[in-house]
Amino acid sequence: MDSRLSIIAGFKGGESYVKDLYVSLPFRVVSVGQRKNDKKLYQMVMSSSPGILDGDRYHLDITLEKGSSLQLQSQSYQRLFNMKDKALQELNVTMEEETSFAYVPHPIVPHEDSNFKSKAHVHIGKNSQIIISEIITCGRKHYGEVFKLKRFQNLMEIYHNHKLVVKDNVVIQPDMIPISSIGNLEQYTHQGTLIFYSTKENVDKNGLIEEIVEVAAPHHEDMEVGVSAMEDNGFVVRALGHGGELMYNFFLHVQEILWALE
Repeated sequence: MDSRLSIIAGFKGGESYVKDLYVSLPFRVVSVGQRKNDKKLYQMVMSSSPGILDGDRYHLDITLEKGSSLQLQSQSYQRLFNMKDKALQELNVTMEEETSFAYVPHPIVPHEDSNFKSKAHVHIGKNSQIIISEIITCGRKHYGEVFKLKRFQNLMEIYHNHKLVVKDNVVIQPDMIPISSIGNLEQYTHQGTLIFYSTKENVDKNGLIEEIVEVAAPHHEDMEVGVSAMEDNGFVVRALGHGGELMYNFFLHVQEILWALE
């Protein structure tokens, strides 16, 4: 199934709003920020499908007009079902000047023989910031499906002024890359990546990294977390653990810290 989702966030009268919205099955989008008073836009992406099926093609286009702030949320864990071929997802995000975008979805659960590739292209404008993450689990562990997927790939590219500033490529292919080997996941079953990138000038990158490390400290027995600083205003948070819920809640906490930045 070819499925499409398109959102344009506008900005008027000091508030962000949905300027245009288009979805096709199985997508649905609902507002979830009615009780917030920060004038930002909060939308939840929902699906009538139990997960991503063989042959599915998802196309998501997000546009933020100047001054707008949009936080996308997911409904639940994303399941990747058994596949004979593969499924694809493409996310395109266009951010004009003075915009903020955040997308911290629930973990992905790849079933046995699933084959999935996700590509994200982000074009970020001046004085803007993006928070985006993904968590990949080992699969249905209680069913004995520990990394029995065929292949998983998530390719992320962020551009500013037509220049590639961030590129992250996560590939899990158990038949070619031993998951439990040194330098890969070793004894862990869950891997998470959160990317923060800002074109603002007043970002205290080092202070933010210290705060995130402090937030992660109480969970050191259940989760390993590392933060890699970029040359400019950005960093990548990597997490390894044994459970998706703990990692997801940690990323939500990080998102809360970064989303509050002015």
